[in-house]
Amino acid sequence: MIKKRIIPCLDVKDGKTVKGVNFVGLKEVGDPVELAKKYYAQSADELVFLDITATHEHRDTMVHIVEKVAENIFMPFTVGGGIRTTEDIRKILRAGADKVSLNSAAVKNPELLADAASQFGDQCVVLAVDGRMRSDGSGWNVVIHGGRIDTGIDALEWIEHGVSKGAGEILLTSMDADGTKKGFDIPFLKAVRQRVHVPLIASGGCGCLEHFAEVFEENAADAALAASLFHYGELTVGQVKEYLDERGIPVRW
Repeated sequence: MIKKRIIPCLDVKDGKTVKGVNFVGLKEVGDPVELAKKYYAQSADELVFLDITATHEHRDTMVHIVEKVAENIFMPFTVGGGIRTTEDIRKILRAGADKVSLNSAAVKNPELLADAASQFGDQCVVLAVDGRMRSDGSGWNVVIHGGRIDTGIDALEWIEHGVSKGAGEILLTSMDADGTKKGFDIPFLKAVRQRVHVPLIASGGCGCLEHFAEVFEENAADAALAASLFHYGELTVGQVKEYLDERGIPVRW
């Protein structure tokens, strides 16, 4: 069985790592470089770095911070936020990232996924999707610009299209679950699973050890991403892996 990945996430704003609930009420939680070093020491499988206001502020990703993080960790490193062109992608990869996360820019220009996959390989193209349940409960819409704009685009159809364009992995964030600590959005994840067969990272809502186990035992994702649990020291990556191992869920040591 493929081993499951545990991935801390750094949401970065103004050079500081922040965390909120449902994408609002952001609070500073630490220095991204120091947090990255801590998670590397805890044997995290990967690290995700999202410059969460770059797109909304119409600016490039903070490359200098990406470089500092990359200098201090030796594990797969995904960077997103403010990436609009293949030249932006090239800069991020040269700064030390292994993968790039494309969200708003891909929605506006799906060909960016194809161009990125063609130039750099689909293994480094992560399609990040922020989704919110429609008010009538009929499905999920894609939301862009850090949760500010509901596009009205069906999330499942968009993910299927994104994979057909060249996305090699999906980072799925449930805006309904984000920061609530009530568990991952299993129905949303499973709906995506039925549509595509690339690796799927679950994001949003993890609040305890049982939630990590649930998302894997339900076969709803290949990797689990969390932020506040790790940032506030409620759990370490090692504690999560030990718990999963005890439950018979294969993890990387």
